[in-house]
Amino acid sequence: MYDPVQLRTFLTVAQTLSFTQAAARLGVRQSTVSQHVRRLEEATGRPLFVRDTHSVALTEDGEALLGFARTILEAHERAAAFFTGTRLRGRLRFGASEDFVLTRLPEILEGFRHEHPEVDLELSVELSGTLHERLDAGRLDLVLAKRRGPGDERGRLVWRDRMVWIGAEGLRVDPERPVPLIVFPPPGITRARALEVLERDGRAWRIACTSGSLSGLIAAARAGLGVMAHTRGLIPPGLVRVGGLPELGPVEFALLQGRRPTPAAEALAAAVLAGGDRLSRPA
Repeated sequence: MYDPVQLRTFLTVAQTLSFTQAAARLGVRQSTVSQHVRRLEEATGRPLFVRDTHSVALTEDGEALLGFARTILEAHERAAAFFTGTRLRGRLRFGASEDFVLTRLPEILEGFRHEHPEVDLELSVELSGTLHERLDAGRLDLVLAKRRGPGDERGRLVWRDRMVWIGAEGLRVDPERPVPLIVFPPPGITRARALEVLERDGRAWRIACTSGSLSGLIAAARAGLGVMAHTRGLIPPGLVRVGGLPELGPVEFALLQGRRPTPAAEALAAAVLAGGDRLSRPA
């Protein structure tokens, strides 16, 4: 009933919230993406996206289809791997941004390990800026990290969102005093964005807490020490959006491969892209 090609297109649009970006990732025309979505909507008998000239969003039926689409595609890929007899081997050095510590990324990695038990997967969890540096130095094979900013189009887009200010419930930022910031150390991309936005807006700031781990930043924020810039779709429990501060703008997460792509890296990249919507939801 449901064409795997159309389901894969649907998942890609759901992750990027853009027909244009989905077409670029899949290597097809935008009209082909629209056609796949239209045929899938005809097959389900339900609208899957609400779209206008400026935005794309999933409907309730589209949200419901996400899980079914993943299950169907995973079964399809297992069958293909079984009958082609492909068995990947070797070492795979994978780096993931701290942003994904509390998401369902472990589920994706667990599925990959189950499908490819002879691949020695080495996971590094670091700041996005550090991951970019290690990839460029040839010390990682595949990286899932924030793009460095506007104009950075390296890698394959996995997920797009917006950055927001968050803090403890009830926290108010005094406009007459420096903004108390909870930040990653350099070369954190989120840190750089927060400082740039505040300075451009003419707002004074001070560092209230620095930590190299997301759990450390969350603990400081829950204690009410200050505000932190964070991805809107990944706000941790116990923290809420804080108003009265300048907009932080969009954020994009992408997959980047090393200079010498390997079959194992490509297989894991495909698994992450297929399950990218799971990354936009806390575990």
